[in-house]
Amino acid sequence: MAEKKTIVNSLLFKLIVGIAIGIALGSVANETVIVVIATFKTIIGDLIGYIVPLIILGFITPAIVSLKQSAGRILTVTLVICYTSSVGAALMSFVAGTVIIPYLNIRDHTGAGREIPESLFQLTIDPIMPVMTALITAVLIGLAVLWTDSKTWENLLGEFHKIVLAIVEKVVINILPFYIAATFAGLAYEGAIIYELPVFIKVIFIVIIGHFIWLTLLYGIGGFLSKTNPKEVFKHYPPAYMTAVGTMSSAATLPVALRCARQAKTLDPEIRDFAIPLCANTHLCGSVLTEVFFVMTVSQILYGELPAVSTMLIFIFLLGIFAIAAPGVPGGTVVASLGLVISVLGFDDNGTALLLSIFALQDSFGTACNVTGDGAISLMVTGIFKKVPGRNGNPPHQEDALSSEL
Repeated sequence: MAEKKTIVNSLLFKLIVGIAIGIALGSVANETVIVVIATFKTIIGDLIGYIVPLIILGFITPAIVSLKQSAGRILTVTLVICYTSSVGAALMSFVAGTVIIPYLNIRDHTGAGREIPESLFQLTIDPIMPVMTALITAVLIGLAVLWTDSKTWENLLGEFHKIVLAIVEKVVINILPFYIAATFAGLAYEGAIIYELPVFIKVIFIVIIGHFIWLTLLYGIGGFLSKTNPKEVFKHYPPAYMTAVGTMSSAATLPVALRCARQAKTLDPEIRDFAIPLCANTHLCGSVLTEVFFVMTVSQILYGELPAVSTMLIFIFLLGIFAIAAPGVPGGTVVASLGLVISVLGFDDNGTALLLSIFALQDSFGTACNVTGDGAISLMVTGIFKKVPGRNGNPPHQEDALSSEL
């Protein structure tokens, strides 16, 4: 019998407990205790760093290969809209962060504190390849499999995707609470955490407001393209939104999202049943919006300045690609993009751990934004393709085939 999901078993609860325990330990720890915690954190951080190239290979390459399985204009248009939505949300977040973050007075709150002593010993776990090497390798192998139509490699990559997903769910997700507890213990020992927590609360509220602004824009565009009232779609989405808040997983919310979308009379059934499952794993506008604002906040907190504009633009356009291939599991977007955070933004262990911490605290709301936005994407695609041959004059809810397009 499957284990019953409860608040106590949820990732969010474990992370909150981990943060609380970490702050408590760091506040009372002496030098000997903090050295042990720092050593533990370094080992876990190295393990996560080792897994990052595997995540890139395990998600990017199969995603490229899978494109041919549903090749067609609707697939192409849907993926382009998903990418555009994610990048657009990220750019909006970047502009908002540039304007708002300097006024949070972060640098005034992060004074120098005690230094953490060196680790007891060094246990280096080197990744199998640098993250950018993994990205190039993933793209080239994916394209080569398409060019050669290799069924063996296609099946192999599908199995490898399942293996890496299992590693993410069974290893990365399970060690995150311990990694975050150790990180906050170090921050509390250094003496700055008391001032940083209020900043985290502020930015979480800011990004949630950003989610609703972006959803309003998406549904407005969907209504314009379909020439229908977008309220007919989003009014059915509260159950999916709340399910996503509770599960923090687009994949787990998919059945509820489909049921909500099927109540909307303005969505074409064929497009709806095709786009909603596709968007569950390729449209992560809320998560991307959140991550961009948070990386800027973490950079200001730990490194004293925002990343350069050129660096952020590179990060945003690459992040849109990673979002399409990210797993629909809790924290999937930020975990899949750790390679970019490290290689493009130059974050160290403290930066990545802090990013994972605050991202996880709001991940449920980012996922809810992703899922709710899928309805708007379906409305856009319905509006674009409702005049395809054989459908002129047909109502958008008529149950006829679109096999020629799908």
